[in-house]
Amino acid sequence: MPDKGTKKKVTKVGGGESSSAAKAKEAKTFVASDESKGKATKFRIFAIISWIVAIGVEVWAVFLLQKPPINTTWLIVMIVVIFIFAVIGSLLWKKANRFDPASEKDKVRFFIQNQLGLIISVIAFLPLIIIIFANKDLKGKQKGLVGTIAIIALVIAGYFGIDFNPPSIEQYTEQTAKVESLMGTNNVFWTKSGTKYHTYSDCYHINTNKTEEIFSGTVAQARELKNITELCNTCEKRAEKEKSLDTEKTTEVKEE
Repeated sequence: MPDKGTKKKVTKVGGGESSSAAKAKEAKTFVASDESKGKATKFRIFAIISWIVAIGVEVWAVFLLQKPPINTTWLIVMIVVIFIFAVIGSLLWKKANRFDPASEKDKVRFFIQNQLGLIISVIAFLPLIIIIFANKDLKGKQKGLVGTIAIIALVIAGYFGIDFNPPSIEQYTEQTAKVESLMGTNNVFWTKSGTKYHTYSDCYHINTNKTEEIFSGTVAQARELKNITELCNTCEKRAEKEKSLDTEKTTEVKEE
């Protein structure tokens, strides 16, 4: 069945293709638009600033450890500050990567760009942890308490720094090609709380009583704005069925 539309409010996501993106479309390779690259740059700048603050506080904490008597409370506060800025930086960096993904062809760059949050978290905590446990001015209980807090902070910050499903140019290209193959156009729908994008605005999965607004845009925009990576199975089967029926009708017309 063709898309009958939805009674819900549909908001079209802004942002057009750049000339480079349009050329890439002809070559079937995804290229981030100028607008997306601009947003990615802003997020990366803020991420770097956040990481600089985290590492700066780490240096301050290391300096504090060299000046006995050591104030345990201040040291814990610094660890918390390092943790907060390390996590903020990682979240911003991962968001930037969704707007301007790396290519899987360059494996080293792809790994570093997508897992930089983990790398920075290790840099922000590991030297401090080593110095804490090597410090002779910290008493046993102090060392155990502060060291444990630092280790826990490293583990949690490292977790937030890891991208378990990193975006890539190849992934965007494949997902876009799939939608275009099914629908003939790169346009999908999603909701604020949804975990999948849809090719039909009247799909019953997004036309529920809880849905107040449906967003419309490209596959890349669904990933950029909501980090949605999967196509709705119901929409996919429906599109395949309609495509098959259209093919049969075309064949019948040719035979006649």
